[in-house]
Amino acid sequence: MRPTGVAGGERHSYGRGPDRYITSQLYYRKMPAKKRSFPLRNVYGLLEPGPVVLVSTARDGRPNVMAMSWQTMIDFEPPIFGCVISNRNYTFDTLTATGQCGINIPTADMAAKVVACGNCSGRKVDKFAKLGLTPMPASQIEAPLVAECYANLECKVIDTTLADKYCFFILEVLKAWIDPARKRPRTIHHLGKGVFAVDGRTIKLPSKMK
Repeated sequence: MRPTGVAGGERHSYGRGPDRYITSQLYYRKMPAKKRSFPLRNVYGLLEPGPVVLVSTARDGRPNVMAMSWQTMIDFEPPIFGCVISNRNYTFDTLTATGQCGINIPTADMAAKVVACGNCSGRKVDKFAKLGLTPMPASQIEAPLVAECYANLECKVIDTTLADKYCFFILEVLKAWIDPARKRPRTIHHLGKGVFAVDGRTIKLPSKMK
């Protein structure tokens, strides 16, 4: 419902009757007692959009893999998504230089390896060897895929406009693979500070969404 403006737009009323409430530069009502302030640094755990993935890259014949959970879909077909990879990470430099990577989706049984992957740097160790992961050749990119993962996406970078300022890369999926033997894969979702949620049951409702 559109707000009705009062006093130059500084005060607005929404709704009708007992459900009506007012906003302005000052709060007219206190927040309910059951609510409490939430640290801004932890907001990402509330909005975290997708499963933790393993980003695989290669440069000068050296493969690497890192854990990542900040990604979001942008378009359906071809599949395009964006992801945040810190410029402090070894993968940032490799992805910037090569423009390609694998996005590998692990299942809950790989959680310990995923966390271990995020706790060490590819600058210092061969993560594939250290974590017992198998590099699998891709069909359209030079970077390897992770064989143990349920799904693998071969990707190319198509836009780095926001990479310098926000470490945000936009990628297009060139080829996708899944393991058909895994009927109900359970992925993991990072909530912050070593806490993860595991996919549970699904529900299906009538929907006109694609």
